[in-house]
Amino acid sequence: MAKEVGAEALGRFFTDGKVRSRREWRGFKDTFYDYTRWLYIMKQLAGFIIKPRNIKAMFRYRWMANYLAVPMMVDKHTQGLRGPYLRMCHLEQDLVVYDVAKLLDNLFRGDRRIGNDKEFSKKVVLVDENEMTAVMMGFPTLKGLSRETPSTYVSVLLNQNAALHYIDVAQEFGLAGDVCPMPEAELGVSIDDDAPILGACAVQCNTTCDGSLMSNGGIAKRLELEDGIPIFQLAAPLRHREDDVQDYAAQEIRNCIAFIEEKTGEKWDWKYYFECAKRVNESTRHRMEWLDMNKTDYPQIFGSNLALYTETNYMAICGKVPEFVDVDRKLTALANQAYKDKMMMAKEYRHRAIVWGVQSHFYMDFLLWILNCWGIVPLTDMLSMVNTEMIAEEDTPQNREKAYYDMAWLTENMIMRNRTHGGYKVLLDELWEYCEEFNADMVILWEHMACKALNGMHGQFEEKAREKGIHLIWVTHDLFDPRIVSRQGVRDQVNRYMRTVFKEEPLDPSLEILHDEHSW
Repeated sequence: MAKEVGAEALGRFFTDGKVRSRREWRGFKDTFYDYTRWLYIMKQLAGFIIKPRNIKAMFRYRWMANYLAVPMMVDKHTQGLRGPYLRMCHLEQDLVVYDVAKLLDNLFRGDRRIGNDKEFSKKVVLVDENEMTAVMMGFPTLKGLSRETPSTYVSVLLNQNAALHYIDVAQEFGLAGDVCPMPEAELGVSIDDDAPILGACAVQCNTTCDGSLMSNGGIAKRLELEDGIPIFQLAAPLRHREDDVQDYAAQEIRNCIAFIEEKTGEKWDWKYYFECAKRVNESTRHRMEWLDMNKTDYPQIFGSNLALYTETNYMAICGKVPEFVDVDRKLTALANQAYKDKMMMAKEYRHRAIVWGVQSHFYMDFLLWILNCWGIVPLTDMLSMVNTEMIAEEDTPQNREKAYYDMAWLTENMIMRNRTHGGYKVLLDELWEYCEEFNADMVILWEHMACKALNGMHGQFEEKAREKGIHLIWVTHDLFDPRIVSRQGVRDQVNRYMRTVFKEEPLDPSLEILHDEHSW
């Protein structure tokens, strides 16, 4: 047990069961801080479950049992962290936990089966999980809620087996087994009648792939025909980098806003929109500052500390929650001080990596594992390389018109969609530009076997990597389904490359092979 970074073998905390053998000793100050944050998370869970409607939901919805593992998920993302890095992680993770708890509470409040608050439900607009919520930035009295986020996406981060039942349900109803497990699981939840029913209307988007479109189609039919909830299909252009599609994209945003106004009776509020726009811009500036630090010898906010928080703040929040900007400021202050002091998250940095592709969600702490085990610094990942442009934030007649184009741009460039659409440049060419900008000697490329868009370019990635002299580690997985490639199967692909190509030994040998098949 030691205060110093990397002084303890982290692998020995893992057991064959679902929980770790004990908590990590980080020195008195950091251990005490970590313990207080653990108490904070338990307080959030207690405050959530004390409400009768949420207790009812725990027994009504199969996926709710996964939320018992929230403290374990946060522990996974903090393993080995000390000082400012521990505080950065807790600032991000604790806020995400709070926001998801609030989302669940609102879903169950309006759910016809649970809270059945009809007046509240009239103020709810359902948005699908991959939907950029920019169209909600001008509706201060409405709630844009996602059912798929807590039932499918977050639950897999908590429990690697959370989606398996719903994947099987969807396939039992005739869906092909090679469809991406994420939309397949989302549709399985709907088929299994395991999604809350609420809302005045819903908005879906032609998101990332044919699998998502298939899933949205099935969910939409159930919402419209059985639940009586009308849906707007927001069709963002696929060639999102081309100027000639932006007029169409902006018109789609206008049509969506008009649909929401018609179905809810609420009117678009420009004052509120531009307040949100200011926060979007500030968050963007903070994220760009973090990425600039990551281009230096002393990166600060990277890996798990960057990935999950960016996904939440950029797409789901989109300037609507002031607390996220407050955390952005605190993160930047911590990062700047750590950079000034030339601090490092691990005891040794051996390689600088760009992590690309659709990352495995049943093993979200992979980014921290490669750092602790092999000294590979995951400088940034594909899902964190989103919009870097400033949008109009002053309320003028010209900016009101520009705002439709800004919202369209944000929608076109939402997480993952901005890389899987738009041609090979955004997925292939820009990767190597980032390698040069970040001075990376390695690319870790998630090869999601059901992602046809990325897998179709396998050979081009290989050819460019050889041309650029960049080490390319392929990591095959099946996104939500650990039965296809297990956690250890994911790790072994990195282990083999590091031992056979680099001829290196791990920084922490106890992490190379972990018996965590049954763990959260």
